Amino acid sequence: MAAPNNGIVDKPSNHSVDETVERLKNLLQNIFLQNKGVTLFALVDHSGEAEKAGFKMRPTKLLIFGSPKAGTPLMLAAPSIAIDLPLKILIWEDSHGQAWVSYNSADYLKQRHGIPQELLQNIAAVETLAAKAAE
Repeated sequence: MAAPNNGIVDKPSNHSVDETVERLKNLLQNIFLQNKGVTLFALVDHSGEAEKAGFKMRPTKLLIFGSPKAGTPLMLAAPSIAIDLPLKILIWEDSHGQAWVSYNSADYLKQRHGIPQELLQNIAAVETLAAKAAE
């Protein structure tokens, strides 16, 4: 029996993990340059850190990004969403060598935290970013 996805959306990528990460970083950089205030806060290389600890792990990287201009109204309306912000996109490789892009759906976050409908667009961009990085 498969585990429920708990609001996680998985999209296959047409690129390797590293290529997908670079595509996403470039997308975030372009948004930042357009003065939309999106910042890449961190890139966590889970597989790289696992290797340093003596473990073998398929490529797995997490990008953490966001915009205080978009996130702050969400946290003011629903303070618990701070546990899920900044936004995150996980890029990982399965046992068949397929790279995947995974993220929390905006609808899931809306339900989880009771976000008002009018603020949903503040986090909905994660879906577009994931799709563009994977295409």
